[in-house]
Amino acid sequence: MPKPLLKGLFFLLLSISGIGPAVSACDDEARPKVNWAKCDLTGKDLKNKDLSDAVMTGAILDEADLSGSILTNVDFNFASLKNTRFDGARMPNTRLLSVKAQGASFRDVVMDNSRLSRALLDNADFTGARADNTNFYDAELKSALFTAARLNKANFERSDVSQANFEQAILNESVFRHATLHGTRFNGADMKKARLEESDCRGADFSKTNLTKASFREAEIEESIFTGAILKDTTWSNYKRCRASSIGTCE
Repeated sequence: MPKPLLKGLFFLLLSISGIGPAVSACDDEARPKVNWAKCDLTGKDLKNKDLSDAVMTGAILDEADLSGSILTNVDFNFASLKNTRFDGARMPNTRLLSVKAQGASFRDVVMDNSRLSRALLDNADFTGARADNTNFYDAELKSALFTAARLNKANFERSDVSQANFEQAILNESVFRHATLHGTRFNGADMKKARLEESDCRGADFSKTNLTKASFREAEIEESIFTGAILKDTTWSNYKRCRASSIGTCE
């Protein structure tokens, strides 16, 4: 059978069976696996919806409200999420690569194993969030709030978290290599085994932070504050290993 005829029969069978490339339908109701790619959903009320496995690549969701929704495995890559609310949402394994989410609220979300690399998140609020193993690589997080968040093994490598607030956060084995931490507050945080090598920590506040076995190798720590910080076996910027009894000063 000639190849053009075979190709025609193939697409005919696809049309009959309903199988084919997914096409976004912006008027579709909120449901699991909905395809809203590139749709303009500005200000849409999506509270307490089940949108698991949805496709929202490149969508505009500025000022939308997704509070309390189920967003497991959702693809938000390249979406606009400015001032969007996700408070209390469950969004593990969610993809938010290169999103524009300045001022977005992620208070008390569960977003373990999610990806926010190269996201714009200045002034975003992650207070009380649970984001273990989440990737913030090369993200913009200036003045973001992470108060009392759980961020074990989170990756902030090359991110800018200047003036951000991590007070009382749990950051065990978190990574801040080559990150910018100008004036960032970690007061009372738990940062055991955190990696801050070659980071710019000038003016950062680590008061009463648990930095047991953390590493500041080759980091810039001028004017950083370590009052009351636990520096047990911490690796200092000059490669010195602090004594187990070090509190506030690397001895």
